[in-house]
Amino acid sequence: MKNIYKLALISILSTPVFPSQFITIGTGGVTGMYYPTGGAICRFVNQYKKESKIRCSVESTDGSLYNLNTLKNGELDFGIVQSDIVYQASKGEGAFKNAKYPKLRSVMAIYPELLTLVAKKDANINKLLDIKGKRINLGNSGSGNETTTLTLFSASGIDKSDLKQAATFGSSEMPDSLKNNQIDGYFYMVGHPTANIKDAANSTDVKIIPFENDILDSLVEKYPYFTKGFIQAGTYKDQSNDIATFGVKAVLVTNENVNENVVYLLVKAILENFDEFKKLHPAYENLTKESLLNGLSAPLHDGAKKYFMEAGLIK
Repeated sequence: MKNIYKLALISILSTPVFPSQFITIGTGGVTGMYYPTGGAICRFVNQYKKESKIRCSVESTDGSLYNLNTLKNGELDFGIVQSDIVYQASKGEGAFKNAKYPKLRSVMAIYPELLTLVAKKDANINKLLDIKGKRINLGNSGSGNETTTLTLFSASGIDKSDLKQAATFGSSEMPDSLKNNQIDGYFYMVGHPTANIKDAANSTDVKIIPFENDILDSLVEKYPYFTKGFIQAGTYKDQSNDIATFGVKAVLVTNENVNENVVYLLVKAILENFDEFKKLHPAYENLTKESLLNGLSAPLHDGAKKYFMEAGLIK
């Protein structure tokens, strides 16, 4: 009996144990699009957790630049980042002029984001140049939101010093800052519709300001990662017209060093549940599996490449 017990104990001790692996996706403010997008991705990844031993969680962050920097430092496994910021980081340009990130890898482009100027109706802002002398929120200091806004300023002859105040509230603070008369308007790079702007429109009389076509033409000609777009009429309360603007893609990125099997499983989880994924938010409605590969400005991670090849989406 004692020998049987010993054999059983040896068998248990010699059985390989595969501990769970935890991965984290850096997103953005909880009222924006990055946070629910990260949550949706994790939900699908966690459907496979019994077999894969991979557990996925999301972290609310300050957005694109924060996600990139913490990814670079090994504090995050994945991050959602604007494609213009991905481009600059991978090329060593803009905010990354002296901090090129050669190990940055794309996983997939998700949905289009459009730079949006939300203003109080009584602020007398009807076009972009009207923000001069006003209190305008540009986003967290050093964020992707601020970076894109300042690029727009450069193309349209506006300087931060032209503003009465250049505020730096985070995305979740913007609607209340408008409501409490701390600012006259704010810029927000986001997919539409978004709870953030719905909250602002439901608590304050607001309007969304279109950008002039000559400014948009100048931007997309100069910067290959920008495209013209519009916010469809009726998206928000009292919005009767399409709003002309420009945008980028929200891209899921990772580090070259992240395990190939982990990245493969994440892509597999989304692609095998793609129809369900598209139903999670109106901004995903026009996504196609092919569009997940459009707007990538850093090389594909090997794990992502492997699954996309198996799915016949790339050769």
